[in-house]
Amino acid sequence: MSKRDYYEILGVSRTVTETELKIAFRKAAMQCHPDRHPGDPEAEARFKEVNEAYQCLCDPQKRSAYDRFGHAAFEQGGGGFGGFGASEGFGASMADIFEDLFGDVMGRRSRSGGRERGSDLRYNMEITLEEAYVGKTASLKIPTSATCEACSGTGAKKGSKPKTCTTCAGHGRVRAQQGFFAIERTCPACQGRGELIDNPCTSCSGSGRKTVERSLSVNVPPGVEDGTRIRLAGEGEAGVRGGPPGDLYIFLSVKPHPMFQRDGADLYCRVPISMVRAALGGDIRVHGIDGSEIKLKVPEGSQTGRQIKAKGKGMPVLRTRDFGDLHVQLSVETPQKLTKRQKELLAEFEKESSHETHPEEHGFFARMKDLFGG
Repeated sequence: MSKRDYYEILGVSRTVTETELKIAFRKAAMQCHPDRHPGDPEAEARFKEVNEAYQCLCDPQKRSAYDRFGHAAFEQGGGGFGGFGASEGFGASMADIFEDLFGDVMGRRSRSGGRERGSDLRYNMEITLEEAYVGKTASLKIPTSATCEACSGTGAKKGSKPKTCTTCAGHGRVRAQQGFFAIERTCPACQGRGELIDNPCTSCSGSGRKTVERSLSVNVPPGVEDGTRIRLAGEGEAGVRGGPPGDLYIFLSVKPHPMFQRDGADLYCRVPISMVRAALGGDIRVHGIDGSEIKLKVPEGSQTGRQIKAKGKGMPVLRTRDFGDLHVQLSVETPQKLTKRQKELLAEFEKESSHETHPEEHGFFARMKDLFGG
């Protein structure tokens, strides 16, 4: 039975590049991998066929010979290359192929000297709206793991050093060959660290780290919002056995303000005004979040809910020179506890009123009359 064309097996053209060839091989190998088709002899045969095609085409010299002579180039005595078939070099290359395909998924990376990155830390900080407006520099005291000074983070007693694990040769993982496949697991001797400590440091009990309270200064920029995250690189827990430290993440929450509500960079506040001021119009003065006095003009005939905008009097936009706006919502207050004279004046005013004075009221009752009659 004649063998299939290697390019056809991998589904590529004869002008395929090295990168495209590798991608095609990974895709084909994943589709027919025996682990995905347990007990299927056809899948196993297909996997061998894909591997054989790739082993030939990924080698420039073998690929050149194959392009010239086809499969005859690898038959005994053909083209001077000797035999090359599914069995030659297959067992030795399978571990490398399995590593290439599934190495990242299985976490197959050597641990250089057992040095591991430290954990990230989280700190929750609450600030006021005024502090979010101007920014602040905060001093924090955070309990964390720091590198042990006695052993410089190695975990070994002063004057001694960790020894490379002989079981895994310092890789932290051991590999067992089972047929075509190589299976890796965490080294049981060193627990994946790649090192063994015969004389542990008495100060840190061999961990290379000690719990300490650190003082940090954090710069909170103007314009931060609720939920803003600030990252301090390298300020997390110390790494294991001298590994790099983690990061510290500060999550900000802004306290509710008794007067202002915030929406992005805009501020909103409710301002009550008298019925007379709403009717006649006039000026009112309010204070912004920065404490400055803001003069606003109330239009004549203003109703409850009307908004007046003070441009640029809101919150700063983070890391820019822009500012949001302040939106003042008017709330018309009905007078209470009137004197006799005040009631008389209002009664006279009511006699002089018409549908033009209270268009909304007259319009509402007119619609009710049309809707229900009478």
